[in-house]
Amino acid sequence: MSLQDQKAPDFTLPRDGGETVTLSAIDGPVVLYFYPRDDTPGCTKEAVGFTEAVEDFASAGVTVLGVSRDTVAKHEKFRDKHGLKIALLADEDGSVCEDYGVWVEKKMYGKTSMGIERATFLIGADGTVKREWRKVKVPGHVDEVLEAARAL
Repeated sequence: MSLQDQKAPDFTLPRDGGETVTLSAIDGPVVLYFYPRDDTPGCTKEAVGFTEAVEDFASAGVTVLGVSRDTVAKHEKFRDKHGLKIALLADEDGSVCEDYGVWVEKKMYGKTSMGIERATFLIGADGTVKREWRKVKVPGHVDEVLEAARAL
């Protein structure tokens, strides 16, 4: 399911720190990245990578949002443990993951289960998905997203 060149599904989700975030209320482009779980090796590397580049994204006028099905309390522990500077949104019921097509069947060690596919969406200021990355591999990903964001 590709969302490229389509209107990004809108949402309002709670975030770390107790506020809520509504996608359509954000002024300017957004990097929306979905990740499986707080405090796992790949998810930590990705969140730290986006945090290290948060100033670069900000100077390009881009807001970075991370989404998983973890609770706000887990997000806050994850943020504090790793000094994260990006908003972490809690999609506990999985509806936003469904809307973006990232809640998928996964196979690991011969076992099948449902989970979040690591994916990133670059949403333009007009609210349309300008670029999407599916089945993301973490090394080099943040740089690639930043380059695409700067090109908007």
